[in-house]
Amino acid sequence: MRADARRNRERILEAAEEVFAVAGPDASTEEVARRAGVAIGTVFRHFPTKADLLRALMKRLLQQVTDDAAELVAGGDPAGALFEFVARLVERTAANRAVVNLLAAEGMEVPITGPLGSLSDAVGELLARGQESGAVAARIRLDEVMALLVSACQGVLHGGWDADLRQRTLGIMLAGLRPSP
Repeated sequence: MRADARRNRERILEAAEEVFAVAGPDASTEEVARRAGVAIGTVFRHFPTKADLLRALMKRLLQQVTDDAAELVAGGDPAGALFEFVARLVERTAANRAVVNLLAAEGMEVPITGPLGSLSDAVGELLARGQESGAVAARIRLDEVMALLVSACQGVLHGGWDADLRQRTLGIMLAGLRPSP
């Protein structure tokens, strides 16, 4: 793909993420094109159908989550990296709720456990580093953290948690990972 085509594709995906987050299922590809600063034909050249655009957004989300984990494993504060990852994941999930719901409406199930399961090595590393630093209780197991991640993502996606509920729930979850006083 030529450099200008790659830039257009990226601008389309960024615009689509914003448009779908705000307008939800009623978002139009015309609005995506307008926000991206491209013609509607450019959108359709990259993404022939709305479902193709949605699938690309989902793939982008999963890459962002993977990148977050890798970044935090490589250079995050060991005491806070796991907590930061969980918070980022919950917020990314909330921001992309409309995309997941639109994919489901198109008949495409978006399983949470598979993509999150592929992150278990990175999450395990974040957990171990958090435990070594004393910020995460030694009794916490990786399967428990993974279950919390899946539960939080499912709650955000299907429970429609607003920002306040996300923050309060996240606070409770993260407090449960910390050592007892």
